[in-house]
Amino acid sequence: MDAISVNPSSEYSFGCRIDGIDIGAGIDHHAYRVIEDALHRHLVVCVSGAPYGPEQLVSFGRWLGPLEISVARSFHHGSVPEVTVLSNRVIDGRAEGSSDAGQMWHTDMSYNRVAGRASVLHAHQVPMREGRALGDTAFRDMHAAYAALPEALRERLDSLEAVHEFEKIWNAMRTRGSPRPEYTDAQRRQKPSVVHPVVLRHPWTGRKGLYVNRGLTQRILGMTQPESDAMLEFLYAHTEDERFQYRHAWRVGDTLIWDNCATIHLATGGYGADTPRVMIRTQVLGDEDRYRQANGALGCRALDVHAH
Repeated sequence: MDAISVNPSSEYSFGCRIDGIDIGAGIDHHAYRVIEDALHRHLVVCVSGAPYGPEQLVSFGRWLGPLEISVARSFHHGSVPEVTVLSNRVIDGRAEGSSDAGQMWHTDMSYNRVAGRASVLHAHQVPMREGRALGDTAFRDMHAAYAALPEALRERLDSLEAVHEFEKIWNAMRTRGSPRPEYTDAQRRQKPSVVHPVVLRHPWTGRKGLYVNRGLTQRILGMTQPESDAMLEFLYAHTEDERFQYRHAWRVGDTLIWDNCATIHLATGGYGADTPRVMIRTQVLGDEDRYRQANGALGCRALDVHAH
């Protein structure tokens, strides 16, 4: 393994690239510590490299914690259910992978009772046009967004909770023309509505950050629906502001790891069937003990699936 270098973004206030770690060949404890420390410090970490397979992705992801098997089962990698294929290619008349993943601002796994730790996305093919990579992934720093709010509003939000629903983003994508099938009762039972703090105390670092997102947050508890709608719309606009931005331009072989307790993200798109994009993804579940220790009685519970 070459000497490891961690290179913070020169353009944005967060995000970094790490060279000298070969995830495909497997990592050791020292390399993991470098990556974990960078994740806590920079929130979005890109490890340079060459393409590797789903087994290697799972092996790496498990360093960070147990992995999710997505409720959206259509595009699991055939041999490795913890891995989802993201692709705009059609092979023998069948979509190779999910072509519309992440095209709303969201936080992966905020639909789980325990806030998800991280996502890991690895690039096999990157769409290009005239020498430029297409399909950037945009992020926002939710610690910075929280800190930028007026103190009185921060104090008010600190004690509030919000409902998050997987079904919300699923149905929103269908209204945009997604080929996703209708959301099923089985999915609804598997992923009931859950409650999280509006301000999450990070389970690993203790830092406060906003934990609402346009794709999955449905309402704020303790408010009337109009009050909740108005507050959430304000918070969505605030958190999506480019002041808090990091934007990742992909290279083939990149492995991007991001902190789901501290960021929201968006797949920017901007490519077509003539420019293939193929990636594999795994998602690292949260730690309930850490969540509860950091956030006390707030959040970390599911609502009855028939409650509303």
